[in-house]
Amino acid sequence: MCGVVGIFARNEVKQKLYDALIALQHRGQDAAGIVTCKDDELYLRKGNGLVADVFRQHHMDRLRGNMGIGHVRYPTAGSSSSAEAQPMYVNSPYGITLAHNGNLTNAEQLKNELFQDDLRHINTDSDSEVLLNVFARELQRNKVFKPAPADIFRAVNALHARCKGAYAVVALVLGCGMVGFRDEHGIRPLVIGRRQTDSGVEHMLASESAALNLVGFDLLRDVAPGEAVFVDLDGELHSKICGVKREHTPCIFEHVYFARPDSIMDRVSIYKTRLRMGEKLADQIMARYAGAEHTHDIDVVIPIPDTGRTAALPLAHHLNVKYREGFIKNRYIGRTFIMQGHNQRKKSVRQKLNLIELEFKGKNVLLVDDSIVRGTTIREIIQMVRDAGAKRVYIASAAPPVRYPNVYGIDMPSITEFVANNRNPDEIAADIGADWLVFQDLEDLKQCAFEGNTAITNFECSVFDGRYVTGDIDAAYLKKLSLLRTDTNKRNSDSEFSSDNTVIELHNQA
Repeated sequence: MCGVVGIFARNEVKQKLYDALIALQHRGQDAAGIVTCKDDELYLRKGNGLVADVFRQHHMDRLRGNMGIGHVRYPTAGSSSSAEAQPMYVNSPYGITLAHNGNLTNAEQLKNELFQDDLRHINTDSDSEVLLNVFARELQRNKVFKPAPADIFRAVNALHARCKGAYAVVALVLGCGMVGFRDEHGIRPLVIGRRQTDSGVEHMLASESAALNLVGFDLLRDVAPGEAVFVDLDGELHSKICGVKREHTPCIFEHVYFARPDSIMDRVSIYKTRLRMGEKLADQIMARYAGAEHTHDIDVVIPIPDTGRTAALPLAHHLNVKYREGFIKNRYIGRTFIMQGHNQRKKSVRQKLNLIELEFKGKNVLLVDDSIVRGTTIREIIQMVRDAGAKRVYIASAAPPVRYPNVYGIDMPSITEFVANNRNPDEIAADIGADWLVFQDLEDLKQCAFEGNTAITNFECSVFDGRYVTGDIDAAYLKKLSLLRTDTNKRNSDSEFSSDNTVIELHNQA
């Protein structure tokens, strides 16, 4: 999962891009990059690390121009090398730079085609570089000196026919303008912002509406599935639906975990969805005790920060139980879901969370988490809660059991590393050390988001149900993916780049 942003402004754009990336930092903590454009010249800064670490004042001073794109990276394909930080650049045709959120499922096939048929060399293992070169090749087929909107849309249409998987893209075409497009299923999010200034209209593209708000843009709408939008050098917005019309199936895991609660995606409030998730969990818990001689014995509901907090509030209210904050979070530790390696994730839990013991001692505690993937984090938290003197520890997961890998841009582990692999809830509870465990029902989860936009009829829920909406995923693909994603393989891969903390800083002449 990554975050992308693109802005066409009437004055210097660098600070707006920086601020937008800060708002999207939760979507990727591995690397960050910004490229700006002035007078057909590109100014690029990118490298490994958080946004605030990659960009210092002297770097910002060199980013010139009123148009640019930015990216925060969380590695799904490729390594953690700074060579794969984005945006990426290709000089032909025109000079194109691109940033991408998602994952191509036919990247290897495309890479071979680009080399054998198009004579293009791919220098990294990143599918984003593959996507960039496909776009460049299709744009080159137009054979025009300066592409018009129709030429841009024709290239995106051809790209949709070649590329499979999930992608939300922002790009700059030198001497032409800013481009954004989204895969035909609309799996990965992309929104359009607009604001009126004294100098004229400005436009912005971003993964989440929260980034628009921070920079002062109004949410205009979402980029539709398969749609391409193009902002020309005069600031005029052009758009067209390209490719084949398919069922709109946005990623449900955005609502569960990745997106900020203050974002609106596909006209659905992430915050409202998570509130409804808590209500559905409360219904499940009350149903668990229906007909029993005694109701539940929960003394307190405590969320595991931050994502579990929104669901925990209505859950406590509906159960008529006290809601308390029992964990203090160190905000300078990265998201443990993203971290590679069992020991690193386990260690980071103790560094990241500290307990307020009086909220746990002698109580039956219901902990609310957004989801349970490997079980490493929740297992460690449960032990911490027991050490603090809790009598009983119950767990409510706002998401269903995660049983299948994600192939559309979320780096889920190998199937064998899922704590829910071949286990029922009671067996999972025993494994993580909980007294009992309740998971969200998948249909309930969908309904929580459906209520925000009834035009959506389905979601991409493959991590829960194993159904891959692009129709090109088979057992062989998943087996290969599983081998690549085991913690052992990642440790071996990462050792190649363990000393690589370099950055890339270029001034490309068009």
